[in-house]
Amino acid sequence: MALPDFKKTEQDKTAVPEWAKYLSENEFISYQTTYKSKIYFDLFDKYLYPCEETGDIRYYVYDPVKHGADKNKKYPVLMWLHGASNSLMEEGCIMCCGAEQYASPKYQQEMGGAYIIVPLANEERTEEGWIKGAWDKIHSKPIKAIFDKVCEENKDNVSKKFVMGASSGGYFTWQLLEDYIGFFDGAIPIASGYLPSIDKIKEIIKGGTRLIIAHGRYDEMADFNECIAPFEKELNALPDTICFFPKWVYNGDGGVSSVFYGFEMGQHCMINWIQNNLIFDDGTPADERLKNGITGWVRSII
Repeated sequence: MALPDFKKTEQDKTAVPEWAKYLSENEFISYQTTYKSKIYFDLFDKYLYPCEETGDIRYYVYDPVKHGADKNKKYPVLMWLHGASNSLMEEGCIMCCGAEQYASPKYQQEMGGAYIIVPLANEERTEEGWIKGAWDKIHSKPIKAIFDKVCEENKDNVSKKFVMGASSGGYFTWQLLEDYIGFFDGAIPIASGYLPSIDKIKEIIKGGTRLIIAHGRYDEMADFNECIAPFEKELNALPDTICFFPKWVYNGDGGVSSVFYGFEMGQHCMINWIQNNLIFDDGTPADERLKNGITGWVRSII
């Protein structure tokens, strides 16, 4: 589908989503995240990875040691993969892909420190608004090479390896997991329109990857009834896997998330809730299995 230019388009915070008719009396619509964004960009360094197949790939790295973490300790590496068109935001992609808050002092302390990698696909927007150059299998080898490069450059300080992404970044998370079974210790595919076969997911888990599969039941772009529901029972039976399939995707204030830029995608934007660490502003966890949020899950694996 054609996507709007988010840099030039204002969010409509008065729109009433189609799914609003299903809200209960005590539910309300929330139009904005409650965490402050665009404040940690300067903690990331920008790099360029030469690649003939896709064109040179820009990527950002947060280095915990550079920002005061103990240089004698080891830290996990978290790669965050953006959704379609988000690379056109340049450094704003750090926010859009979900990575920014994980570089905050609070989240870093909760994880015990972590490296963060944000690669950018070489996307282009056509005159009709379609996005060319979004994540595809051709990116698998160079993105893995970027991950390896960061690990090699910081080999004395690297421990577990994680990959997570939403929307087309959710698809590409699965792609990397399929292509490099046994490499990642943890992964979070979010709101992905693609799901591997159950047998392939079992193979990924057998390789040592612990999963959180996250998908809202009213997702406007990756329909839950098509993408997840036919396999829900089997997914919930998987070992070392948390299936997070909430009825509603919320913001930190407890309101049901609405994001409208010409079309509604608030329930597709679960990445915003995950960037809120899946913990409401009053301290209540979104899921009892994740009492300490995503940061706690990461720490439990390392």
